Amino acid sequence: MSKRIDAIDLNVYYGSFLAVEGVNINIEPRSVTAFIGPSGCGKTTFLRTINRMHEVLPGARAEGQLLLDGEDIYESGVDPVTVRTMIGMVFQRPNPFPTMSIRDNILAGYRLNGTRMSKSKADEIVERSLKGANLWKEVKDRLDKPGSGLSGGQQQRLCIARTIAVEPDVILMDEPCSALDPISTLAIEDLINELKDDYTVVIVTHNMQQAARVADKTAFFNIAGTGKPGKLIEYDETNVIFNNPANKQTEDYVSGRFG
Repeated sequence: MSKRIDAIDLNVYYGSFLAVEGVNINIEPRSVTAFIGPSGCGKTTFLRTINRMHEVLPGARAEGQLLLDGEDIYESGVDPVTVRTMIGMVFQRPNPFPTMSIRDNILAGYRLNGTRMSKSKADEIVERSLKGANLWKEVKDRLDKPGSGLSGGQQQRLCIARTIAVEPDVILMDEPCSALDPISTLAIEDLINELKDDYTVVIVTHNMQQAARVADKTAFFNIAGTGKPGKLIEYDETNVIFNNPANKQTEDYVSGRFG
């Protein structure tokens, strides 16, 4: 598990509109990378290209290369569904399947793929995944209760457990703490730090303090104006981005002069 991501001259379109232009980035395995920048600058759009989630919107496409350990996930013949099993996504708002139990939420990825397994194997996956998301002790006595009955922070950790259950190589997180209180946010941040031992983690966040706390490297995206494409402006070690950026746009953003 855990793989390197390389984007090479990647352009992302919605129909004829160029939303993100010319991204070149190398994301190391077993690391946390944060995408920061003002609203509308393309950071979430680019995040969604990493596991081909943007393609679910009509007319959306990407041009260029996106390599997972050297293999281009946009090559003809590559199945987007297979890509999404290797590169999991955790969304902004916790989204456990409301009619499913905690246990069934964890196993949903296997059930959707028609995978058959013994009860003991399923129990093992549920326990491993919930332990991996630091949720096992809190829910082990109510695995048959609905996932929607958990608190917001617990629901988000359940969604992370559901993601890691299928053993992906990469975990993408789109503002995973924006709907959570400070204590739940801290729990998710602690979990992100643990996840990088086994996974490549990429997170979009509007919270610059959060990026500074959890990310090894940070990418700053910006946009020149309405109707213009978002661009990757600067990518470096997180302490460099926040303390000694090379680009004035980055300096203005992290110092609060705009955005």
